[in-house]
Amino acid sequence: MLDIRRLTFAYSSQATPWVFDFKVEPGQCLAIQGPSGSGKSTLMNLIAGFLAPESGDIRFNGQSLLAAAPWDRPVTSVFQDHNLFEHLDVKTNVGLGVHPGMKLSSTQMNSIIHGLQRVGLAGLENRLPSELSGGQRQRVALLRAVMRSQPVLLLDEPLTGLDSATRTQLRDLLLEQKSRGVTMILASHDDEDRHVLADASWSL
Repeated sequence: MLDIRRLTFAYSSQATPWVFDFKVEPGQCLAIQGPSGSGKSTLMNLIAGFLAPESGDIRFNGQSLLAAAPWDRPVTSVFQDHNLFEHLDVKTNVGLGVHPGMKLSSTQMNSIIHGLQRVGLAGLENRLPSELSGGQRQRVALLRAVMRSQPVLLLDEPLTGLDSATRTQLRDLLLEQKSRGVTMILASHDDEDRHVLADASWSL
């Protein structure tokens, strides 16, 4: 279980700090709602370890994550800027989610190729991110996150700007992760994404 306990944070220009307090069970998705600037992305960065809270705790399965570096947390993220490595091709970007040193077995490489087919990127495995559309980059980032197989998945507008068929395809992929017990935090302005994926919502 992901347990956010009175997690407090404020930027220097902010008069009143945000206070985040909720729990999410394994296999559940919590949708975070609120206007731009309400703290959705900040919350994601706190859980991922890219920001340090002023007080409170982040616990997973009873253990605090506050002292853990981002790469040591049981968390993977999909942010709006995708965070792809521009000098690496698509299959390598995805492969880094499987093994950071790219020491992949033939089975793992086959799973990457299958994953690319699954998200509609078959035949693009040797392209650089600069040769992809925004929607294609988005799919690479989401597939890489899923293939990291971490128990907590943070999704910041993961399907924004995609066509209807692709959104349905990727929602199915995320629903599969839920069925495997992955805990999800979803920030999305799309009502249908929240309706399909989320089990509960929390407004900021």
